[in-house]
Amino acid sequence: MVENRPYRDLMAYLVLLMGVVIVAFPVYLAVLGSTFDAATISNGNMPLLPGDQAGINYSQALLSGGRLAREPVSMMMLNSFIMAMGIAIGKILISILSAFAVVYFSFPFRKTAFWIIFITLMLPVEVRIYPTYKIVADLGLLDTYAGLILPLIASATGTLLFRQFFMTIPDELLEASKIDGAGPFRFFKDTLLPLSITTIAALFVIQFIYGWNQYLWPLLITTKSSMQTIVIGIKKMITTQDALTEWQIAMTTAVLAMIPPVLVVIFMQRLFVKGLVETEK
Repeated sequence: MVENRPYRDLMAYLVLLMGVVIVAFPVYLAVLGSTFDAATISNGNMPLLPGDQAGINYSQALLSGGRLAREPVSMMMLNSFIMAMGIAIGKILISILSAFAVVYFSFPFRKTAFWIIFITLMLPVEVRIYPTYKIVADLGLLDTYAGLILPLIASATGTLLFRQFFMTIPDELLEASKIDGAGPFRFFKDTLLPLSITTIAALFVIQFIYGWNQYLWPLLITTKSSMQTIVIGIKKMITTQDALTEWQIAMTTAVLAMIPPVLVVIFMQRLFVKGLVETEK
């Protein structure tokens, strides 16, 4: 029998609603700010209803950008998209192949190799930022997409995720594949990849957002305005002197920066949730 607890349920919904308001209100303010001119935002009297400058602000941001950004937001979004896609796809490829080798191949120091990969979880980009920058600079990859993507595509998290998934696959599938005369590559392509779709989708969403939100690494290796990402562009639009900040363009850019990650999560939500919570593969 289900217990009827209307007051507790009401309290739970109120707490949930409060959390949604706290999280969503800054986003709502950013959307509002993108529909007003700079004077309305700067004087602190911005209404809580949308204005009539949205078309002007969005067209200016996408086509010409602000005075401080120097590049249109469309170019920044393209740079961020290429970087995020490259990091997500690269991490998935390297992680799934590394996990495949660790689980299904016997070679000396196999467990040692896995633990070395796992230990790198304790070494974030900030810890190894100088040697990584030195290598990228020596290879002539500054201000290039390769320089933005390649140093960030190794993923201990992805390797661990795929390894744990591969270990749940019954050994009978491997034996059946061997009986059918399939080699390692065919077993990987015909058996493991189809079974890994939900895990790949979950990792793709996480790594795409990780790549899209990168700030420190693009800030270090990009000196040309044409190579700056949208996160760097937002920072350059906001100065310490409010009189110089085009707040309407900064707010518009912030709203545009939220769109691609939100779309990725929306379109891949089912596979993303399934890949994280499903236990029976």
